[in-house]
Amino acid sequence: MTHQVHSFEPPERFVAGTVGEPGDRTFFLQARGGGRVISVALEKVQVSLLAEKLEELLLEANKRFGVNLPEAPMVHGPDNEPLDTPVDEEFRVGTLGLAFDVDSGTVVIEAIEAGEAEVEIELGPDAPGETDDDDDDDDEPDDDLDRLRVRLSPEATRAFIDRARRVVAAGRPPCPLCGQPLDPAGHLCPRHNGYHR
Repeated sequence: MTHQVHSFEPPERFVAGTVGEPGDRTFFLQARGGGRVISVALEKVQVSLLAEKLEELLLEANKRFGVNLPEAPMVHGPDNEPLDTPVDEEFRVGTLGLAFDVDSGTVVIEAIEAGEAEVEIELGPDAPGETDDDDDDDDEPDDDLDRLRVRLSPEATRAFIDRARRVVAAGRPPCPLCGQPLDPAGHLCPRHNGYHR
């Protein structure tokens, strides 16, 4: 079976978003550009980890290559718009790859379809601290998997990070005792031996 690479270099819009109510949300990465809209599903923890690793990548690119770090999104303020509809899941993400392209000064994000491997985030060969030798054997099992590839400026990356963090935080509030999400009807807190408070 042939695989598809959905490439947006750069996209008109690249955001994390959700469909559904808190407690029953499905998380998506969505790229739009050239008359196409591609949506890929992933887990909440992947969105959170992606934002964290992108932040680290920007800081490392600043330290090693002198890339200017934007403080906040400079383009028309924060993107609070919903995902473009219809939201059709192209595939479910298994692996997220990140790299910084020194020549163009851009961040490359690659979301690879879930295969038989575990869900993970990898820093790519051009990422600070990585070498080409580290990635030689890792590419082969992913060759037949679909992927979404986007190339973002540092400003667009900062805007993505800020929105991703807002999307993750917009879910159910955590229980102050155990940290698990609180349902509107309450929850059985393990810190109370299963009793409602």
